Amino acid sequence: MLEKIQDRFSESIQIQIAAADLLPKVLNEAANRLVACLLRGNKVIVCGSGRSYANAQQLVSHLLHRYDLLRPSLAAHLLAYDAVLAGQLVRDGELAQMYKKQLQVIAKEGDLFIAFSPIGNEEAVLNAIHTANNENLEIFAFTSSRNDHTKGLLDETDLEIEMPSINEMRIIEGHHFCVNLLCELVDTLLFPQTAH
Repeated sequence: MLEKIQDRFSESIQIQIAAADLLPKVLNEAANRLVACLLRGNKVIVCGSGRSYANAQQLVSHLLHRYDLLRPSLAAHLLAYDAVLAGQLVRDGELAQMYKKQLQVIAKEGDLFIAFSPIGNEEAVLNAIHTANNENLEIFAFTSSRNDHTKGLLDETDLEIEMPSINEMRIIEGHHFCVNLLCELVDTLLFPQTAH
């Protein structure tokens, strides 16, 4: 059992080292674009499915309340996995439309859409990305080395934050770290005098 624990630490560390080589520029660009979105009076709309729903919630929580810095709330909205709506959609065989329906109602030109898609087969998330494209929203996708489905929906102006792993647990851990770092960068850009 101790060997297994050591192996998991080593695996996680190696993925973080690889990500440290691949992701700084894209995270810097993401932070700048997110801040630009907020400063022009638009909002950030976020979704995730399955285990990635927690990362989506965390990002919205950090923006609405705070990450580390005490500051005003930032405009962020979580596309909710609502139990009543889900029940209705399951009954009608349309659960994959859960986020699409919400996004179509709240999206406005200039908004930023962030999708967590660690595996790339999250049908509700893929449908939402497709809808974001139709609504001409800027898109950030948290992806991995294994999801060509999501990559195929992104255009050259969208950003992909790709964890260099095919292990879902390590991908989600890496996305969580990137969420925290992204929010720290946003705080630093918006409030440079008070950010550490």
